[in-house]
Amino acid sequence: MKNVSILGATGSIGTNTLAVIRHHRDKFRVLGLSAGGNMALLKAQIAEFCPAVVSVATAERAEELAQLLDFAMNVEIVYGQEGAVRVATLSGVNLVVSAMAGSLGLLPTIKAIEDGKNIALANKEILVMAGDTVTKLCREKKVRLLPIDSEHSAIYQCLKGNRKKDVRRIILTASGGPFRTTSQEAMRRMTPKEALKHPRWKMGKKVTIDSATMMNKGLEIIEAKWLFQLDFDKIAVHIHPQSIVHSLVEYRDGSVMAQLGVPDMKISIAYALSYPQRMSVPANTNLDLTREARLEFFPVDHNRFPAIALAYHAGRTGGTLPVVMNGANERAVEAFLSKRIFFGDIIPLVEEVMHAHTVLPEPTLHDIIQADCWARERMGTLIAERINQCSG
Repeated sequence: MKNVSILGATGSIGTNTLAVIRHHRDKFRVLGLSAGGNMALLKAQIAEFCPAVVSVATAERAEELAQLLDFAMNVEIVYGQEGAVRVATLSGVNLVVSAMAGSLGLLPTIKAIEDGKNIALANKEILVMAGDTVTKLCREKKVRLLPIDSEHSAIYQCLKGNRKKDVRRIILTASGGPFRTTSQEAMRRMTPKEALKHPRWKMGKKVTIDSATMMNKGLEIIEAKWLFQLDFDKIAVHIHPQSIVHSLVEYRDGSVMAQLGVPDMKISIAYALSYPQRMSVPANTNLDLTREARLEFFPVDHNRFPAIALAYHAGRTGGTLPVVMNGANERAVEAFLSKRIFFGDIIPLVEEVMHAHTVLPEPTLHDIIQADCWARERMGTLIAERINQCSG
């Protein structure tokens, strides 16, 4: 029996993780859950999985949840960052699923690693912000870092049984999002409703917008560098609209290994939960290649998707620049979803924040947190200036 804590239980990854666990109740026990604001869903999860500790975002949410729960439910309710850390470091937990949105998951995940917990990582921002710190800590604590992102799970699987020195490059695939064939002029004015219509994947709002700008793939490039300890010159991106080939590894003899599957996050979640074994997943995840008309691959159009080049620049520069790129992007996406800026403003504003930043080459965790705060504040200022210009 494997004991699990889930950071981000009510999000897309969290609910899919619980769906896999529901399918294998004899193999897993849920000891801790953390969530943001969906109290009705969290209440249902508590009733079904009976965790010992549950964390929510604020004291007010904790009070709301306490009012919703039956007194017979014996669960400790905590809140805030301290609450999430408590869930991440619960005694007896073997595996922490790190799926909190954005930078919020950084400290709880680091504390879980310090406590010797294995990590199933869905939050790519953690390695973007603190890849060197996190991977060094994992080696020191002998903690296994198992990727949940479908692309990185695919690479992880394709590397098994092969020597790292034989790798010529890895190829991350990208669907191209909802605007792959949309004109650049039309893209600029796309609404949140249009940007959230991903053609292949069902994901949370933030990651779906990142997919539309392809910042998501940019973050994955940096995540791959740390997960697989590869130079950026060995990390490529191909557009693959069908999302069937989840990523590939090319070896120096010309062989290319690929991992294929239907676009369903439960497959990579199940692999991370059950590693090194495999297990079945709920619903129909069987891939029938005879029904796929074609599998297409295209180079990235960097004029249409400048976030990719921006991410390579941030990754190669290192230090606090990836932190700033990520924090600025999170703030810009929030502004777009609240209709304060246009879709076409997101990446140019992120680039502007990056240009204004003085990079610290070897940041401490404190420096990383400070750089993240600076980026958000700077982006907030730029957004306010942009709004004032438009209204004036």
